[in-house]
Amino acid sequence: MSHAEDHEGTRRDFLYYATAGAGVVTTGAAVWPLVDQMNPSADVQALSSIRVDVADVEVGTQISVKFLGKPVFIRRRTQEEIDEARAVDLSDLPDPVARNVNFGGEVSASDENRSMDEAGEWLVMVGVCTHLGCVPLGDGAGEFHGWFCPCHGSHYDTSGRIRKGPAPENLLIPLAEFIDETTIKLG
Repeated sequence: MSHAEDHEGTRRDFLYYATAGAGVVTTGAAVWPLVDQMNPSADVQALSSIRVDVADVEVGTQISVKFLGKPVFIRRRTQEEIDEARAVDLSDLPDPVARNVNFGGEVSASDENRSMDEAGEWLVMVGVCTHLGCVPLGDGAGEFHGWFCPCHGSHYDTSGRIRKGPAPENLLIPLAEFIDETTIKLG
């Protein structure tokens, strides 16, 4: 192979690489707006987390807030409610799994895995019945002193676990954390 042929091969390789590079840049420039439009808008991102002041929530009461279009129950439980929830044998539960995003998915439905703090005083749950999406009644409602969905008769205990009725799953535990002593961040 002569020096001129070797040089020609290098020029050809350069043209291939330059053309391929230009094609990649052009394809990226054409595809990027299509991908970028799938990102959530600023108003949606602003609602992806909220802060809830719980300083005025008394022991034995709950508040409901709207988060991502769904009601969220924030309950400050009494010691009696905590003791009742922790005394339940998990084998008695129709759904012994807690879908808890704080733990990254599914864990046992023990009260310790469902409450926000070690003492078990704070319980945060999505207030949507897992049967057909109704909003259960709270404040000790139902046969298990927790929440009751009057639409089809689902009874939840003081930890939001399904105990009786057609609902197939426990109430969902959303991503939540205390950011200070009186503020809970959802999302």
